Amino acid sequence: MIELAGLTKRYGSFTAVSGIDLVVPRGELFGLLGPNGAGKTTSLRMIAGILQPTAGTVRIAGIDLARDPVAAKSQLGFIPDRPFIYEKLSGMEFLRFVAGLYGQSGSSTDRRARELLALFDLEPWRDELVESYSHGMRQKLIIASAFVHRPAVIVVDEPMVGLDPKAARILKDLFREYTRRGHTIMMSTHTLEVAETLCDRIAIVQGGRIRAEGTMAELRATAAAGATGLEDIFLRLTGERAARELLAVLDA
Repeated sequence: MIELAGLTKRYGSFTAVSGIDLVVPRGELFGLLGPNGAGKTTSLRMIAGILQPTAGTVRIAGIDLARDPVAAKSQLGFIPDRPFIYEKLSGMEFLRFVAGLYGQSGSSTDRRARELLALFDLEPWRDELVESYSHGMRQKLIIASAFVHRPAVIVVDEPMVGLDPKAARILKDLFREYTRRGHTIMMSTHTLEVAETLCDRIAIVQGGRIRAEGTMAELRATAAAGATGLEDIFLRLTGERAARELLAVLDA
């Protein structure tokens, strides 16, 4: 459902993403992990069609994003790390607006929008202007907007930012159920516990390249001996130094 071939993004002499090849099949929840500046957000924005690649191709549900962007984006929902919402719309109006961009309207769309608002405890504020929403409420609304048109693929950048524990649990359950029904999700997160418990496969990115990719068992085999949890695997593969090692240096 997501196919990347030689995906590259350069800014002058700086290469943010360097020749990524990746295939994410139907029904998979795929995690994209990496340190700050690794190229995760740039990659997700190219997949979502927000940034144009310098080289390489992106296919969404078999559709070349560059050749037929409208058809490819019609299959996609995008949840950014920083929600942008038209503040002079109410929550319900915003969901209707997003659904309308995908050619969906009417009673069935309204019913789906209200179900999503209720799921994230936003139903009491559905007719209130977004300008009165807290950051967490805006994040919930932008998440709801990614699901309102029932896309085949959802791309998510740091989904848990700003969410309270209840909303975070609901989102985890929603992601798992959505992929169980045959949809595909690609998620970037710094919360390694979330990635370890939710994701079917994980890619660890550093310097714009994929350092390792696979299931947890495959990542353990790739990392140095003794690595068990995802945090340990991540730190070993990215060359990060554990806190205890840094303290030893400070005490020396």
